[in-house]
Amino acid sequence: MLEPLNPLWPLGGGLLIGLSAAGYLLMNGRIAGISGLMAGAMGLTRGAPRTLGLGFIAGLLAGSALTMAFVRRPDLEITTSVPLLIVGGLLVGFGTRWGSGCTSGHGVCGLARLSPRSLVATGVFMGVAALTVFVTRHLMGGQG
Repeated sequence: MLEPLNPLWPLGGGLLIGLSAAGYLLMNGRIAGISGLMAGAMGLTRGAPRTLGLGFIAGLLAGSALTMAFVRRPDLEITTSVPLLIVGGLLVGFGTRWGSGCTSGHGVCGLARLSPRSLVATGVFMGVAALTVFVTRHLMGGQG
């Protein structure tokens, strides 16, 4: 059984996400959307500075590594096939490029700027996520 999560962890994480998104916007004049930064880091976006994306992604990975080293290492258990995870990841990547953004770009930065387009995008991907959980857990007999 999992131990209860101290509410300070999510609060601290949310504050750090908000501060980093605000800092990125103030320092670079750009939205800190992870899918766009990843595409820039991979050289898939014209005009986007590749080093900026590489640095941001490196910071995400370093922050995760530091958290696991000094705070808490999460207990992870993969309960599905690796090929299914890869296909799911590719579909999410396709969807974020097709929708011109992801949860960080639309959900964090776009909603904070009161962007109507981000409100619609966030509503759609949260609704699809809820529907996916309902279908897989209740209609297809998955873990509930």
